[in-house]
Amino acid sequence: MAGHIQDRWLRTETTPEGKTLKVKTDRFGTGLRYRARYVAPDGSERSRSFPDKQKRLAEAWLTQIAADLTRGQYVDPSAGKVTFKSFATAWLASQTTDPSTIVNMELRFRLHAFPYIGSRSMSAFQPTHIRTWARALMDSGMAASYQRTVFANVSAVFGAAVDDGIISRNPCRAGSVRAPKLDPRKIKPWTRDRVVAVRGGLPEQYATTVDLGAGCGLRQGEIFGLAVDEIDFAGGVIHIARQVKLVGARMVFAPPKGGKLRDVPLPDVVADALTAHITRRPPIDVTLPWKTPDGPPVTATLLFFSRERKALNRNYFNMHLWKPALVSAGVIPERLPGERFKRSREYGMHALRHYYASVLLDAGENVKALAEYLGHSDPGFTLRTYTHLMPNSKDRARRAIDSVFGKHVPPGP
Repeated sequence: MAGHIQDRWLRTETTPEGKTLKVKTDRFGTGLRYRARYVAPDGSERSRSFPDKQKRLAEAWLTQIAADLTRGQYVDPSAGKVTFKSFATAWLASQTTDPSTIVNMELRFRLHAFPYIGSRSMSAFQPTHIRTWARALMDSGMAASYQRTVFANVSAVFGAAVDDGIISRNPCRAGSVRAPKLDPRKIKPWTRDRVVAVRGGLPEQYATTVDLGAGCGLRQGEIFGLAVDEIDFAGGVIHIARQVKLVGARMVFAPPKGGKLRDVPLPDVVADALTAHITRRPPIDVTLPWKTPDGPPVTATLLFFSRERKALNRNYFNMHLWKPALVSAGVIPERLPGERFKRSREYGMHALRHYYASVLLDAGENVKALAEYLGHSDPGFTLRTYTHLMPNSKDRARRAIDSVFGKHVPPGP
């Protein structure tokens, strides 16, 4: 057993004759009787008090401490007193991931975690607290995918606390806790008519953004960050090397999502649209900081830019250009005076990537190639997302066997 147990009510004294006696202390009969003490790995003394008649519990506690120390599973009881908000804030400040990701996580914590669980001590969390909070997320009406992102961010904080020895387990991973479920609805790609209608609803200088989304599968930020010298008209390829991102309220140039540079096939119809666009509205040099608002300046000759001859801000584009185009195409209703547009997350520019994927799969393109064109690091993700759009495998199987046997059943033995 590590440490020792102090009896605050009785102390041991030795008489001149060498006998030991139990003598009452000034605290006899008041307060917690037993104080279990041990030395922590950092050299400091730790203790816990127990009431009268619970010496066995004190001994069991010290035995458990000794076992945790031996197994390397010791958790400092006082460390867990830090609140979730304090620990999460410090954890966030130590992250070295993409700056825009950090900004987004800070926003999620501030809006959806701190008001509910921010003031609770890390060591005081039980699975019931996480279940109650997860229910509040569900009742808030936010999208299921966003709920999962918030939940994952909070779970990451608890995981870091476990790694740091602040707590012994992650309450988000308890057996009784369920992460928010994704919306089971399958992606329903747009029709060609809808793509054409939305394109026609955009101002002429931005219509070609639809060609790049629906015809090459580029993300919105990649379209906004596309430079003219990254289009290989002769080779029929677009080099995806950057995107325009928002870090807080500031725009920056950054690598594509996941840092995955890639080449995308350039169809003739898109090449023709780009050529016409460049003729009508010549590209201009735009300078933005690289990756962070205080990063080194980088200049690119962008195809798309604002009236102020700056990079396109996605918030402005989505609200003042994209949504009016959706209205003109009949995708979402017109907004009433003084009201906002109807929520249309599923009708964002990302829908053009879904259209692109559906067209390629229908034409027989394999999933691995599609994943490369879309910039997915895991072809399995591409397969899970778009498997329901793939041509019927039964039809392919029948055609394959018919082509081999000529529609004749092989003779029996």
